[in-house]
Amino acid sequence: MDSHENGSNVVTDDALPPPPPVPQDVVPIKAEIEKKKVMRVPMARRGLATKGNKVQLLTNHFKVNVSNVDGHFFHYSVALFYEDGRPLDGKGVGRKVLDRVHETYDSELAGKEFAYDGEKSLFTVGALPRNKLEFTVVLENVTSNRNNGNASPPHGSPNDTDKKRIRRSYQSKTFKVELSFAAKIPMQAIAQALRGQESENSQEALRVLDIILRQHAAKQGCLLVRQSFFHNDVKNFADVGGGVLGCRGFHSSFRTSQGGLSLNIDVSTTMIIQPGPVVDFLIANQNVKDPYSVDWAKAKRTLKNLRVKTSPTNTEYKITGLSEKPCNEQLFSLRQKSKDDSGKFETLEITVYDYFVNYRKIELRYSGDLPCINVGKPKKPTFFPIELCSLVSLQRYTKALNTLQRSSLVEKSRQKPQERMRVLSDALKLNNYDAEPLLKSCGISINNNFTQVEGRVLPAPRLKVGNGEDFFPRNGRWNFNNKKLVDPTKIERWAVVNFSARCDIRNLVRDLIKCGGLKGIKIDEPFDVFEESPQNRRAPPLVRVEKMFENIQSKLPGAPQFLLCLLPERKNSDLYGPWKRKNLAEYGIVTQCIAPMRVNDQYLTNVLLKINAKLGGLNSMLAVEHSPSIPLVSKAPTIILGMDVSHGSPGQSDIPSIAAVVSSRHWPLISRYRASVRAQSPKVEMIDNLFKKVSDTEDEGIMRELLLDFYVSSAKRKPDQIIIFRDGVSESQFNQVLNIELDQIIEACKFLDEKWCPKFLVIIAQKNHHTKFFQPGSPDNVQPGTVIDNKVCHPRNNDFYMCAHAGMIGTTRPTHYHILYDEIGFSADDLQELVHSLSYVYQRSTTAISVVAPICYAHLAATQVSQFIKYEDHSETSSSHGGTGVTSAGAVPFVQLPKLQENVCNSMFFC
Repeated sequence: MDSHENGSNVVTDDALPPPPPVPQDVVPIKAEIEKKKVMRVPMARRGLATKGNKVQLLTNHFKVNVSNVDGHFFHYSVALFYEDGRPLDGKGVGRKVLDRVHETYDSELAGKEFAYDGEKSLFTVGALPRNKLEFTVVLENVTSNRNNGNASPPHGSPNDTDKKRIRRSYQSKTFKVELSFAAKIPMQAIAQALRGQESENSQEALRVLDIILRQHAAKQGCLLVRQSFFHNDVKNFADVGGGVLGCRGFHSSFRTSQGGLSLNIDVSTTMIIQPGPVVDFLIANQNVKDPYSVDWAKAKRTLKNLRVKTSPTNTEYKITGLSEKPCNEQLFSLRQKSKDDSGKFETLEITVYDYFVNYRKIELRYSGDLPCINVGKPKKPTFFPIELCSLVSLQRYTKALNTLQRSSLVEKSRQKPQERMRVLSDALKLNNYDAEPLLKSCGISINNNFTQVEGRVLPAPRLKVGNGEDFFPRNGRWNFNNKKLVDPTKIERWAVVNFSARCDIRNLVRDLIKCGGLKGIKIDEPFDVFEESPQNRRAPPLVRVEKMFENIQSKLPGAPQFLLCLLPERKNSDLYGPWKRKNLAEYGIVTQCIAPMRVNDQYLTNVLLKINAKLGGLNSMLAVEHSPSIPLVSKAPTIILGMDVSHGSPGQSDIPSIAAVVSSRHWPLISRYRASVRAQSPKVEMIDNLFKKVSDTEDEGIMRELLLDFYVSSAKRKPDQIIIFRDGVSESQFNQVLNIELDQIIEACKFLDEKWCPKFLVIIAQKNHHTKFFQPGSPDNVQPGTVIDNKVCHPRNNDFYMCAHAGMIGTTRPTHYHILYDEIGFSADDLQELVHSLSYVYQRSTTAISVVAPICYAHLAATQVSQFIKYEDHSETSSSHGGTGVTSAGAVPFVQLPKLQENVCNSMFFC
């Protein structure tokens, strides 16, 4: 708005009109002075822990020395245009254009090397001669990695005269490049970050170093996925089925740590589409016998946006679709050499098949009856017979893997610690970063040896089982042989439901009752066994479940306490979701699904552990919660929360995310939990329903539900202390957890009681990082209970790594815990002890687990409840590009998940 005053405070003619008169009876509203909100930031480390046996370990961080600390990075923004001034779309071509700039204009760039991020930023060490530079370059035969959409031949399928024209206009292209100065970043910022003073500059400087690594990999023709690089080498590919390959590569990034700057290198795996003939891929992808059995509607969705090379010209295109008709019926207009009376070239309607076989003299063996691949524009299709098209290598597959593919991937990509160390040492040599000119000009040199760190092994906590018996787990494991459960339940009104599983049910029931008796669980004879009637087997899952329930209701006198459900297939049974929903959300019945393959004592014990926990029993507990003597937690009522958000796979853009929060109950115990699960907008990481005020007196949020349950189950005590374990957030989101989620939790508390001020502890648990630990000279993984809080941890923030579990296969992945906020005042030792203990309270297994139980339970609850509703994915995202087409938070409407019935909502139904 223009100012209405001139320099001498004289109001000019165009002033605002006078305000309207104020009525007599108006009471002025008192303006509230808004308190400036203080933003919380992650806390600093208060001290190192000392408990446990010291051990020397190696880690996959390689020390980095920086000698040019006084230099500066210069940041330039990059704008790319076609010759006619249109901005350049299509990503992958940018690198080729800038490589050409580097070759052609060496002197204008003062001989400087630069790091280009592939998009809009370029960095140099020291300044370029001018703040704004413009270049023009010509590229021959442009097809980008991702294929820019402008290189497709004209309408229809090219004939000879067309081909000449194409050669002229498509073989070379002119581009304009503008570089303009954006910022200057002191390298000194890296040194400051190492002293714990992080800033925008230090993050930018590290980003530049990472971009140098990315460019180094791009020059070798790698597929880049953030900081992971994948070479096009068949030795690195492992077929996991369905036309999908696991591709092994390396993660490589610079990290600041207490020990200085380090390069973190790790093995990384991504999924790619099987390269080669399109038909072979489709047959594998749809698991059919031959091309004639392919579902082409599905194929069209799968192939969209994938890149193919066509023979015999070996030109690369992006698939835009398939032809409506088969190759031998699909017509297009072929331009003739002759002209009509008005001087225009005549055209001939001809099929794609005829054109390739009769005009181009290319033999087609099987494409005649199959659709053609379209690589043209919507209005100007360009068709190729499918057998002339081959999928280019290194195209990412971003849909979720099915269970079989996942287990195949794990099987094929795991590596023992020693093998992984060897592979990483080789990778460092192979990358030859010392020869990278830009790293040289930063004065960076990288040590070739794994960094040595000191770890500590915490002793396993003592556990309590039935009959007052105590024991210590050994090597992170224990069993219930000749032991009773600490709090066994009774199973009285129950029945067996069999959905056509082949199984000797009488023996199964007999063995279950006997095994239960040995563990202290008294199991009555089941009321009945309900067999599915054969005519329902072919019905849709919802109908099968409905019919089974009608059968149960007609025969049982009242609702059962428990139903044991036999499913015909392990994993991925499409009956699972509808069955669980019927039991938990509609009838409030506890249920356990099994798909018995090999039934033995161990199997039955594991099933009983789950059933006992679901029915309100406890299998084992920590001796320190029985006595209660957990530092700080046993002194004042404390609730422990586990929070997680799970998203659809990257290829799905409109499946809601599922937020789950579990909470401890029955303080002073820390082994019993209940869960609250809600759907929220797709791909939103922050939980948005923690506090949900619907009126002045009503809050329908997650926290109210959990806090009220704690109050009721803990002898009418409100928690004085709230410990939050949050999973799955990256470092860039820590501040949101502290300032958005924590605020919502505080609001929920205040809404229940304005005067109530509990103290908070907020801890983030991360599993997807790339730090690994090794025992020097040993083929084994690090021991369970190993904790590391020095050398490779953050220079300022309060974090540590823990391997609580015994890694049996592959290389142990430690959990990285970040303590963001602590008002309770834990010492480093007490906190690490608490985290370690919470890895031993997981009721489903007799092992320590790799991350605290509340977080595992949150995963389980989210996974189970999300199967209640089959969320269909309507996004037409192809398999090759992560369709994260979400506009803004909350923009996608979705169906909320059903609520669980009263009598099961406080149970450990997720066990």
